[in-house]
Amino acid sequence: MPRMLDVSDDVRAEIGDEEADRLLAGENTPGSYDCTSCRTPGDSGQERTSTVLFVGDETAVLAFAHASCLPSQIVTVSEEQLQGAVRSITGEDGEAPTEAAPSQAVLGVTSGLVLIEGELRPALVVEPTGPIARPGAAPGGGDDFLPLLIEQGFLPVTSLDTAPPVLHGWSVLLAMGQLHAVLQPGTNGGSPVAWWQAHQPLQVTEDWRAAANKTQTVLLFAAPAGSIGRQPREDLLRDALDRTAARGQLAAGSMPLAGT
Repeated sequence: MPRMLDVSDDVRAEIGDEEADRLLAGENTPGSYDCTSCRTPGDSGQERTSTVLFVGDETAVLAFAHASCLPSQIVTVSEEQLQGAVRSITGEDGEAPTEAAPSQAVLGVTSGLVLIEGELRPALVVEPTGPIARPGAAPGGGDDFLPLLIEQGFLPVTSLDTAPPVLHGWSVLLAMGQLHAVLQPGTNGGSPVAWWQAHQPLQVTEDWRAAANKTQTVLLFAAPAGSIGRQPREDLLRDALDRTAARGQLAAGSMPLAGT
């Protein structure tokens, strides 16, 4: 049965016309899948679906995503990241190994202005939807989100009296007034890669955008699942950040703004 599948020219060139035609005919395409972007179920027989080819140092893996989440494209990743994609794709076949369980948590991102040293600073607050475990860790082994962040250069903060130090090599990608991604340094000095990428570009307020363009810097605060919660107002968000910092559960870093 033909599928509602998008195969970009780049992906077609990489996998070959014969394989691309088989996919479009539904021969090698799963009817249902877990979107490689938002992790929720999709159906290539009922909704437009993108083919996403992850290319590592030595291998390549084909995955599927809602077309509304990602366009069909080639994504260059490290071999280690590719193994995570393999585990996720294996889980789509109903054979999820234990390593795949931690990958189901999604990073929730909220934008807001935070008053620091008498100035409103543009900030992003990151909180996963569930515990984050180290790759390969046994399920139920606790939440390693903060230690992993600290290993990547984030600093633990106990108060919001001063702005956190700069995370070198990291940046926040803003394009046409919308938030697209948080980028981290690539491996072995390579191009930056997405640490977090919006399923769809996120709108930010005019005040947030103006503050970001003024300072050319965005503060990023991160905390384990359940620490901050979704706050409807910036004053409540600040209160939640203060409480989380006082409990020793907040990590932060400053990063330059990329785009406008």
